Amino acid sequence: MSGARDVGEVLAEICEEAAALILPLWKSELTVYSKADESPVTEADRRGEALILERLSAAFPDIPVISEEDASEFGTPDAIGPRFFLVDPVDGTKAFVRGDPNFTVNIGLIEDGRPVAGAVNAPATGETWFTLGGAAMKRTTGAAAQPVRTRPWPQGAAVALISHTMKDETAQKLAEQYGFDLREPMDSSIKFCRIAEGSADIYPRHGPTMEWDIAAGHAVLAAAGGQVKTPEGQDVAYGKAEAGFRNGWFVAKG
Repeated sequence: MSGARDVGEVLAEICEEAAALILPLWKSELTVYSKADESPVTEADRRGEALILERLSAAFPDIPVISEEDASEFGTPDAIGPRFFLVDPVDGTKAFVRGDPNFTVNIGLIEDGRPVAGAVNAPATGETWFTLGGAAMKRTTGAAAQPVRTRPWPQGAAVALISHTMKDETAQKLAEQYGFDLREPMDSSIKFCRIAEGSADIYPRHGPTMEWDIAAGHAVLAAAGGQVKTPEGQDVAYGKAEAGFRNGWFVAKG
């Protein structure tokens, strides 16, 4: 299946297939369980992850996978090779549970600490963003894929995407620090994709995330001409097995 085909394109199809499984459970009376870290895990996460793992092992049998639900149940590996997939079957579970459309299906491929391919699908809107031959693409159900690019920083009208839970004074401080003018609360990795397609400009994250939350979105944003850096200006690195695959603070921008 994956021989001559671009990895990002294969990942996009797997994300879309998982999305078709997940979408009927959105706004249904779905069961919400609690994970070891007390964040909600739903039937959708579980079904989505099972399908993704099955498809990845068929298409890329030699590449190991670290996935969110498996990691929360069994822990993360103590070491990982230079090439592996990071999977988050439903990023934005809280949004999903409350009926908000900003939840995503995510698969990213890491090589030597960098995300080199990825796909993100938003099941509620039918949008998929993915890497293709070093570029970033977007397609909506039934339409052909189009290339996307980040936009130049719009002086006086730069849009920051922030989490729903961010306090107003924190947002004000970030605005002073990073120089954005407008802000829009939004859940999940869709924030990376909105910046990649040029409909927003910056996503400052001064809080905890896991590598599987951001790898696919980071791959898409980088392919669209954007970047994800630590506050010190370093590239965000992946494969931090010793830290349990946790990220520090970062800033994603166009």
